[in-house]
Amino acid sequence: MAAAAALALPAASSAKVSELGAMAEGVSGSCPSNCQAVSRTTGYQAKVGPDRSLYRAPADGRIVAWTVALGNPGPKQSAFFTERLGGESQAAVVVLDPGARLRQRVVAKAPLAKLSDYFGRTVQFPLARSLRIRKGQYVALSVPTWAPALQIGLGSDTSWRSSRATDSCSDTATQSALVGRRRTGTFRCLYRTARLTYSATFIPSP
Repeated sequence: MAAAAALALPAASSAKVSELGAMAEGVSGSCPSNCQAVSRTTGYQAKVGPDRSLYRAPADGRIVAWTVALGNPGPKQSAFFTERLGGESQAAVVVLDPGARLRQRVVAKAPLAKLSDYFGRTVQFPLARSLRIRKGQYVALSVPTWAPALQIGLGSDTSWRSSRATDSCSDTATQSALVGRRRTGTFRCLYRTARLTYSATFIPSP
């Protein structure tokens, strides 16, 4: 069960609420065993099994909260990531407008949330200001430092895309996250057998 952070979700008809990227039981970041982290990038899940639309809005609407299922890195693992990847663990969701040749543009973003207090748990962050999203746009996870929000060792039919440059897919330390003034990126780096462990609560427009 997710722990809710801070605010309550806005009132809405439960029949209309859905979860983009809904996570099944057992989905969580892989730390501390074989601990890997999402680092300094913006990413979205391209595919889970046959489903290629888990994180695409089915209609115009609003994102009112986001959820992340975090692994539980040990003290030495956390110190390693923190020292090498720009500071403490934090992340946020953003809305991406898809363009040609996998070039995506950020059209809305949530405030960054600090994650270290929630390691080993699934936590939901309600948004004080919901994010507008249009049909066909993606919800992505933006990580300017690092986050234990990567499940590994999955089937080859599961993959996610990153905003890293095409020739830098193996460079996990250089900053490529779409944060601050950086609004566009080309998502040609595809990572198979892994899943980003986040979801977003979606309410369609009336």
